[in-house]
Amino acid sequence: MEVILSRKEQIEQTATALFKNRGFSATSMRDLANQLGIEAASIYSHIKSKEEILQRVCFRMANEFFEAIDQADVRNASASERLQAAITAHVKVLTKNTEASAVFLHEWRHLSEPHHAEFLALRNRYEEHFREITREGIKAGEFKVPDEKFAVLTILSALNWIHTWYKPEGKMNAEEIATNLATMLLNGLKQT
Repeated sequence: MEVILSRKEQIEQTATALFKNRGFSATSMRDLANQLGIEAASIYSHIKSKEEILQRVCFRMANEFFEAIDQADVRNASASERLQAAITAHVKVLTKNTEASAVFLHEWRHLSEPHHAEFLALRNRYEEHFREITREGIKAGEFKVPDEKFAVLTILSALNWIHTWYKPEGKMNAEEIATNLATMLLNGLKQT
């Protein structure tokens, strides 16, 4: 069944692809209009500005990450199980829409205030969830890491490049990628 998008959704989807491929700054409203096959002036009947699109993408993706991690988290599980679930949730959001993921991860820097500060606060809150699990794992003796912040940034850095190479038709589906990455990140490459 083909999904029919509203004009506003078409604009957002097309802009997201352009932002990913060209970058937010290098994409003009004229570029967007040309890609859509409409007059530039008619875009403004659907959106206020190019930044409005960026805000919508960034904050929609942030909500998706929070919803996924909240649904995946089992508070009475071990830290290892919780971290594996968090990694899996993160990978599933990243792979659902790689264009929006790329914009979320790289173009947020172009948000103006107060949206920029709000986005950074959300990002910190999200990372804190991973840090809390890591602290729990250190306290329980499950994890041995030199620094919890370093450990979390390493995990998220490893995950956040998936959008550059993930292909839905590739060798592994999102679930398999998540499982393999979680195993490698939790256990390392060393054979015991």
